[in-house]
Amino acid sequence: MTTPPPAPAPPWRIEPQGDRCLLIRFGDSIDVEVGRLCLAAAQALRLAQLPGVTDVVPSFVTVAVHYRPGGGQRPRYEELAARIEPLLAQGVAADTQTGRHVELPVCYGGQYGPDLPDVARHAGLSPEAVIELHSGAESLVFMLGFAPGAPYMGVHDARLDIPRRASPRTAVPAGSVAVANRQTVLYPSQSPGGWNIIGATPAVLFDPASDAPTLLQPGDRVRFVPIGPAEFRRLREAAR
Repeated sequence: MTTPPPAPAPPWRIEPQGDRCLLIRFGDSIDVEVGRLCLAAAQALRLAQLPGVTDVVPSFVTVAVHYRPGGGQRPRYEELAARIEPLLAQGVAADTQTGRHVELPVCYGGQYGPDLPDVARHAGLSPEAVIELHSGAESLVFMLGFAPGAPYMGVHDARLDIPRRASPRTAVPAGSVAVANRQTVLYPSQSPGGWNIIGATPAVLFDPASDAPTLLQPGDRVRFVPIGPAEFRRLREAAR
């Protein structure tokens, strides 16, 4: 009797993350396809409305499922993982449709992008070529990160694989557009930061008084549109 080959391992694994969260891991390195799988899995889990789950949060390579542990409708880790397994086993297709296409104006260089010359030197390009690379293709919003409304986006051309600054700034202006590690992060408010600032957007990235407080959401596809200083000042004044 021939022994059948073992079933292939699923393209994800479930891991505990403390006593109120589990992680579903789809990969180990930042990749647009992996990011889209995370977005699709997060949406499927939200629609499933599993008992005890309080939030579902996608990131670069994982989906965090937060829950209230306990009895009855409050599952333990093992119980929740057992409910998630068959949902994922049904198949999750990379999400390429739900996000919006967003054009975001950016004033590059000068007072708005003081690190643009350093980024250009590191990449072996002119500042104009860096701007062309950064604005020439759409960037996927993988997740919202360190501050309310702060998106992490990418993945950029390999020539923009720039390390973070050796000395972080204590105050990065609101609206700053900064790059590192083939990614872009936007600063919705003034805060410390160690990324390389190449420009600024006049758009309001976070407004807690709005019905939709964050301008961007995971899954959105953003194209940066270069503008000049005069247009930046006009748009910022109009946004106030």
